[in-house]
Formats: sequence, structure tokens, C-alpha cells
Amino acid sequence: MTTVALRHRLAERGVDRVLLLLVPGAVFVALLFLYPFLYGLQLSFQPKDGGGPLANYRRFFTDAYLRDTIWITLRLGLPAALFNVLASIPIAYRMRGRFRGKRLITTLLVVPITLGTVLTAEGLIEYLSPVGWFNKVVMALGLVDEPVRLVHNYWGVLLSLVITGFPFAFLLTLSYLSGIDPTLERAAATLGASRGQRFRYITMPLLAPGLAVTFCLSFVLAFSVFPSAVMVGEPQGETHVISIAAYDTAFRDFDYSMGSAVAMIMALVMLVVIALVLLWRTTLYRGATGGKG
Repeated sequence: MTTVALRHRLAERGVDRVLLLLVPGAVFVALLFLYPFLYGLQLSFQPKDGGGPLANYRRFFTDAYLRDTIWITLRLGLPAALFNVLASIPIAYRMRGRFRGKRLITTLLVVPITLGTVLTAEGLIEYLSPVGWFNKVVMALGLVDEPVRLVHNYWGVLLSLVITGFPFAFLLTLSYLSGIDPTLERAAATLGASRGQRFRYITMPLLAPGLAVTFCLSFVLAFSVFPSAVMVGEPQGETHVISIAAYDTAFRDFDYSMGSAVAMIMALVMLVVIALVLLWRTTLYRGATGGKG
């Protein structure tokens, strides 16, 4: 009877068995996210060489080599995320219908997810290096007089982020498009709206909130770039991204406090960009017909 009475009291407070199912997930998040984050945050305020709790942050923003990593990473993450989202829209729009070969095309579009960053980087080096197939072809056709430098620089990393990030953006965009009621477009068509008008005034307003979420997730993946920046970039030069700075300070210089500070700054920059995008998203329509994100 005591157990039954306890259940009734918990139910009156909105706590039932279904809600208790969240406990394992909450514990998992606390152990694998909250604790490491809070530990790293407090470690960042304990500089190795002293100088006060904010010494690591002052060092980061006064050192141009470290400070510039923010801009370098944004130059990679923002264009890659934006391109992946924009490129996924027309393809997903066409793929939401039924036609022969749809499954095969969808499979080909998402295959890069299975390759991983390392294999993608190796493939780019093989095909886009000065002695790769791409340069051999364009030189044989007489389009260029000398090999085009597309790896071990900014472009190599950007291409890697596009290849690995596009399938993710495509699948999310396709899911949002599938949630939009197709009868809305058919109703507009009966009123004389062209395909372009239906897409501009019906589909896009409903899809835009979902695209904002897709951009945020794609940006987080691109902003945390590390293997690509090392393998097909110039890690100590134009692709010296903030994740490499955090790794070098922590595991090369053995300054874990400074490495934690760089990681906290990296997280802060991502949160600022995401907050701005989500703030813009609140101005968009979020109805029951789709595009809810």
C-alpha cells in the first residue's frame, strides 16, 4: 500500500513511470557531457604559470597566432555549412517524390557518411594533388599550364567538409520537406501559381525554420574540423583551426589549463553563431504543416 500511495503522490506532481525513463538518459548526459564540460571550465581558470584566473583567456586574445584561429575556423565552417544546406534544397526537393531509381540515388548521396573523414582526405589527396587525376586531366586538355593546388591548403579542407557534411544536411532537409503537406502546393497550383511561385511562397517559408536547425548542426560539425585540417590542409598555416590550437596547447605543450580555455572559447563561438541563427529562426513561421525543426 505504501508503494501505491507513493505512486499516486508522484503522479499528482506529474511524475510517472514514463517520465522515469528519462533518468538513464539524464545520467548519461551528466556523465559524458556536463561533468567534462564543467571540469574543463574550472580547469581553464587555473593557469599553469599563474597570473590570475583569466590569464589563459588574456593570453589567447593577445596572441595573434591563437586569436586568428577563430577567424580561420569561421572561414571554413560558415561557407561549408551554408553551401551544404543550400545545395541540399533543390536535390531534396526533387527527391521527395516517387520515381524509379530513387533509392539508388539516395544511397549514392549518403555514401560519404560511411567513408569517414580520413578516407575522404586520402581520396582528395589521390585525385586533387599536383600529380593526381584531376590535374592530369586538366593539363592534358590544355586548360592549365601547371597543376592547380587544391590540397594542403584552405580549399582542400573546405572540399573535405563539403563532401562529408552534405549527406547529413541532405537527409535533414529531405525529412523537413517530407513533413510539408503536399496538398498545399496542389491547392496553390489550382489557383494558377507556377512551380516557382509555389516553392517561393509556400514551400520555403515552411522549410526555412528547419533549414535553420540544419545549418546549426552542419556548422557545429564543420567548426569542429580537425583531421581534415591536418591531412588536406596546412595545420600550422592557413588551416590552423581552433581545434588544432586546443590540441597543441594541451598535448604538445602539456598545458591542459590553456587547452581547456581554448576549448571553452571554441564552444562559446559556436554557441554565439547558433544563438544568432536560432534568434532569426524565431521570426519565421512555424506552423503545424511542416518545417517545425
